[in-house]
This record gives sequence, C-alpha cells and structure tokens, in this order.
Amino acid sequence: MVNRLRLNDKTVREQIPEEDRAYQVFDTEIRGLSIRVMPSGERSFVMDYRFAGRQRRMAIGRWPEWSVTAARERARELRRLIDEGTDPMEERDTLREAPRFKDMIERYLIEHASTLTPLSASDHKSFLTKLVAPHWGNKLVTEITPHDVTKLLNLIAEGRARPSKAKPNNRARKLQGRKPTPVRANRVGEVLRKMFNLAIQWGWRTDNPAAGFKKRVETARERFLSHEEIGRLAEVLDAAEDQRAAGIIRICMLTGARVGEVRQAQFEQFNLELGIWSKPAATTKQRKIHRVPISADVAAIVRRRALVVPKGNPWLFPGDVPGQPVKEIRRFWVKVQREADLPDVRIHDLRHTFASLLVSGGASLEMIGKLLGHSQMQTTLRYAHLMDSPLRAGVDAVAGMFRPRPKIVHDADAEKEAKRA
Repeated sequence: MVNRLRLNDKTVREQIPEEDRAYQVFDTEIRGLSIRVMPSGERSFVMDYRFAGRQRRMAIGRWPEWSVTAARERARELRRLIDEGTDPMEERDTLREAPRFKDMIERYLIEHASTLTPLSASDHKSFLTKLVAPHWGNKLVTEITPHDVTKLLNLIAEGRARPSKAKPNNRARKLQGRKPTPVRANRVGEVLRKMFNLAIQWGWRTDNPAAGFKKRVETARERFLSHEEIGRLAEVLDAAEDQRAAGIIRICMLTGARVGEVRQAQFEQFNLELGIWSKPAATTKQRKIHRVPISADVAAIVRRRALVVPKGNPWLFPGDVPGQPVKEIRRFWVKVQREADLPDVRIHDLRHTFASLLVSGGASLEMIGKLLGHSQMQTTLRYAHLMDSPLRAGVDAVAGMFRPRPKIVHDADAEKEAKRA
C-alpha cells in the first residue's frame, strides 16, 4: 500500500478501506497532511506534527465536505503557526474551553442576580434568556463587540409584533404592528453593562463592550388620581366581592407602598399600638428594612384581616396556595378599572397619588422620600414640580405688595375734574 501520494480528489476516492484498521496516506506537497481512511469507509483530513517534543495529530475535516484544495490550504496555515512557535491544538483546546455568553448568563444569575430582589432577579433572567441568549448564546464572550450591543439594543427597542387583543379567538388572531420598547432596551443595556464589568473581574474580558451603550430617552409616567377619581375607586372597592384584593388596593393607596410589599405583608410586621409598619428587607426594592407610620384606617384594615385569616397563618393576605401569600391581583384590578372608569390607571399610580397628596398637605421632598422608601433623592425629585402651586401662591403674595393701589377720588376733586371737562 502506498503511504505517500500527491493527494487529489481522485486519489482520495480510490483509497480502499481495510476491515480491521484505519490507515493514513500522506500528502507529498504539505508535510504532515494526510487522508485518514476508516474501516467504515469514512475519510477525513488530519495534520500530524511535533511540537515541544510531543507528537500531535489535529483533525482538519471530513472528505468530501472538505476538498483536497481546502484541506491543503488549512494545513499550510497550521504549518505556519507551528513554525512561528504556536501549537494549533493547544489554541483550539483553549478556544473550546473559552466561556461563551450562555456560560456568562449562568454565572451571572448564580453569583449576582441571586443577590437581587426576587422580582429583579426574575426580570434579569427573563431579559437574558428571552431577548439576548437567542442572539448571543453560543458566541464567545470575547467575540462580542460594541457594534453587537448597539445592534441588539436597537432590535429590542423596536419591539415585536403582538397578537391582537380585539379578537380572542386564537384561530382568528392577527398580529399588530411593532410596539416600540425603548425602556426595555435601556434595562437590558444596564444588565449587559453590569455583566461585562463582572466578566472583567472574572478575567473573561479586558474591556466592556456595553460601557457606552446609547440610552434612549425615558419619559416618566405621571398619573395622579383626582379627588373625584379617588371617590369612585373607594366606592368600587367597598362594593367588591373580593375584599381580600380590595384590601391590598386600599393599603397601596393609604401608604404609598408597592403592591409586592403589600401582597407579602405579615401580621408580625405591624405594631398597631405605635402605628408602625416594618417592611423587611426581603420585600423592599432598596433591600433595607423600611419602617413607616400607618394611619388609623390602615390599622383598622389589619385588625379586620386578623378576624378573617385563620389563626397561625402569618400572611395578611394569604393566597390560594397553602403557606403562600396572594400571587397576583391583575384580573381584579382590570375589573376595578372598568367599574371605576379608570382605564389608564395602574396600581403603581396609587403610589404617585399618595405622594401628590402628601405634597398638597405641605410635606417636604425629604419626608416623601422617607415614606416611599426611596434610596436616592433623585427618585423623589420627580414630585418636585407638584410643589409649584404653594410656591406660586407665595410669589403672587409678594407681587401683590408692589402693585399700585387704586387712587381714591374725593367728591370735591371729582367736581373740579368735571368743571375742567
């Protein structure tokens, strides 16, 4: 059997497999390149070489997927690397072991997202697995560029087509146009920036491709209920069949608390004698214990709940699953929106309304921030413009002092003026 030939497609095709062993036919043009013929008849190109005293064999590709010309060109590249002092197999093994973005997601969720609140951790996992992983999952962490980040965030900001809600019949559903989601793109960008900063700490990268991502303009939603709307909401809650969900909404309105904090509230958190609600760090967004004063109305709700909740159950609003609090009240809120004619009001808008009522009552921004549990003053400043009314009244009062007073005309002076006329 010939052990060395000038390989071409004809000579490769003519090789006859042996039943009990594989054999190689080396190329006469490129040192170390050979075609390996298996007993099954499969043929593949391999490169044999010595590096640092070790005999190495590296697979190039199967024939005929790889032609002889392509295999020979690849063998030349490998030979150049070897002559330059690089071991191609070691480079390939390093590349195989290099972390990919899916590995980065897994480590991020375990080491960082687990330290966030359950809701934030769930959001991050959803962003990464649904919006990012389908595009970058198998990419090497070192391959991702700032252009890749920009391209992905642009795609997320464009949104996606959504099923029309006007036709609930699944067979007749039509897709609506894309709904832009710029805020979501910003949130994903922030998560990516944090991930790549961690990747630098882990030694997976030396730079952060998401460091300077373009942040889209966000317009903070400001919806405050009027006194009339608050009255309609109260009437609907009083008449509601589900007083458990109604109680959650009432406490949101009366305390400015987030709905998640109210859903997970426990009886032991309330000191009714002192009128204090101590929210545990596990349920607050700022991850700190937050103590707030409560009104007599809130205390009355807690006492009523104590009468209807079975003894031994710690939850103020126990859910349908034993041992768990209420999970969600979306359907109840949709019904409330319809009956109270508040179609554009979210539950979170009750928190904004609470703040606006505090402002109208003369509360300072510092006081509002403490009651709402803001960790940054910048968050509270969104309510600063609500203080314009009392400020304007003060300005008008000062201006009134400098207005010219009307001239008082006496009767004698009036007669003189009339004679002159």
